[in-house]
Amino acid sequence: MATYLLKRALLIVPTLFGIMLISFAIIQFAPGGPVERVIAQISGTDVSATARIGGSQGDTLSSSAQSQAAHSESSKYRGAQGLDPEFIKQLEKQFGFDKPAHERFFLMMKNYLLFDFGKSYFRDVSVLQLIKEKLPVSISLGIWMLLITYLVSIPLGIRKAVHDGERFDTWTSGVLVLGYAIPGFLVAVFLLVVFAGGSFVQWFPLRGLTSDNWQQLSLFGKIVDYFWHLTLPLIAMSLGAFTTMTFLTRNSFLDEIRKQYVMTAQAKGLGQRQVLYGHVFRNAMLLIIAGFPGAFIHAFFSGSLLIETIFSLNGIGLLSFESVINRDYPVVFASIYIMALIGLAINLLSDFIYTLVDPRIDFETREV
Repeated sequence: MATYLLKRALLIVPTLFGIMLISFAIIQFAPGGPVERVIAQISGTDVSATARIGGSQGDTLSSSAQSQAAHSESSKYRGAQGLDPEFIKQLEKQFGFDKPAHERFFLMMKNYLLFDFGKSYFRDVSVLQLIKEKLPVSISLGIWMLLITYLVSIPLGIRKAVHDGERFDTWTSGVLVLGYAIPGFLVAVFLLVVFAGGSFVQWFPLRGLTSDNWQQLSLFGKIVDYFWHLTLPLIAMSLGAFTTMTFLTRNSFLDEIRKQYVMTAQAKGLGQRQVLYGHVFRNAMLLIIAGFPGAFIHAFFSGSLLIETIFSLNGIGLLSFESVINRDYPVVFASIYIMALIGLAINLLSDFIYTLVDPRIDFETREV
């Protein structure tokens, strides 16, 4: 097992390199870019929904551009007519586009190996600092969503499998399907309107992860305030996840329960609990563990985007989205790098957990 894990760990490096290479190549063909964004700010045509993150840098460039305007001439950048070519070259140098694409890529990867992600194009702060500022929100939403989902869905799925076709299985399936059919952002809006002072009661806060006076609260008060703010976002995020995980657990256990070894164990006089948790559990949980890496990445990075927006929770999901829209490439590539690295590490952890759940699994006999 140790040899297999070592091989998998070594494979993380080329896999990560391939992910970043593909992402970098795609970005090269994407329309627009940071230079075009600055030009749009200068010409007053930048009307994107997230233009607010342009920051003071765009204003500085705009004022310097006023003194460098020249006769209109052709340019490879849309909207650059009327700007001094030397000014365009300065922009390219500032953003690193004066170097060939392959040179920029290898320089980026060299820095990323040292976790040096550079500075944001449009915010006067390092990318690592930006990510650190957003992590508390994403970690809070991700960890608690995963815990609640697994703690509720696995026992519920097991009970549904044991009572397959009975009334309990039928009505819980209806509730779960209904919850899955309703988009999370609609649930979030409904919760805000009903419970956050929209039109009815104001039992929960409207925005943020903590209250303004959080630092002055006692330890117990801080804990209560923290979960008070998380209640509505977690409800909105978890409804759909409950359905997927519950049905996955139910079907996995149901498939194992119908196998011959279960009937043999029952024929030997073992009780239902002994059969279920002594024999079925290990085999059925393998499929659930296999889905953990995807659920982890979804919960931490992609699943909370709309929820973060609605509840004004500024996390990694919202940061990544705004960075893509605004062509803030250092933040975009850093987010991809970190997500890919965590995803690969979680996959490796899943293989290790496999052996803990079912020691009969031997990865040493597999080809990596």
